[in-house]
Amino acid sequence: MLHFILQTGAAVVNMAEKTDSLAASNIPTGITEAVGPEMITETKISLIDMVMKGSLPIMVALGLLLLATIYIVVERLMVLSKANKKLPTLVASLKDMIHKGDIANARAFCKNLNTPESLMIEQGVSRVGQSVSEIREAMDKSGANEIAKLEKNLNVLNITGRIAPMFGFVGTIIGVIKIFYDISLSKTVEIEVISTGLYQKMVSSASGLVVGLIAFVAYHVINARIDKLAHRLEDTQIQFLDMLNEPSK
Repeated sequence: MLHFILQTGAAVVNMAEKTDSLAASNIPTGITEAVGPEMITETKISLIDMVMKGSLPIMVALGLLLLATIYIVVERLMVLSKANKKLPTLVASLKDMIHKGDIANARAFCKNLNTPESLMIEQGVSRVGQSVSEIREAMDKSGANEIAKLEKNLNVLNITGRIAPMFGFVGTIIGVIKIFYDISLSKTVEIEVISTGLYQKMVSSASGLVVGLIAFVAYHVINARIDKLAHRLEDTQIQFLDMLNEPSK
């Protein structure tokens, strides 16, 4: 019995020594080690790198549309800022000159202001003495011309807002075609095979929608400001015609 206990103890000691030897070595034991948070590397991608993942011809076209949109928006806002300068006493300032018959100074005063409002009034001042219908017609034409000047290049924004998403859709189709082409070459549907086509597809679609949205919003915002100015021109025209009908003091 004692001999059996000694043999069992020796076997246990021998097994413990082998376990320590395996633990000390780098031989895998079938147990998966947990990876600490410090071993995980986070990969970031910049906006430029993401854009470059799209289809090159489509991204170039969308880039040109975006630059044209930004240029037109900035240029139109500067023009509208100047056109919206309002002189509340414009009609009152002209009243004494017109009633005194000083038409030349009244016209010069309007031209020096050089706003859509004053240029429209100048057409009415130049026809003082004619019928009200003729004065109104001349002012209507002048006002329409001034509004047309403010609407210059707005059609480009309108078209951009419509076709930019279509360019993005074309980029999506190109990406899908690339996905199937890569699958046919590799004979497998691994993520590494289809990732390039997916990038082209999604980046092109997103870029087209963003450019189209910017152009769409800018078009309607600028149009709203022009409409507001057009209503102001109508009010000024009514004030001017009423002033002509007032008796001189």
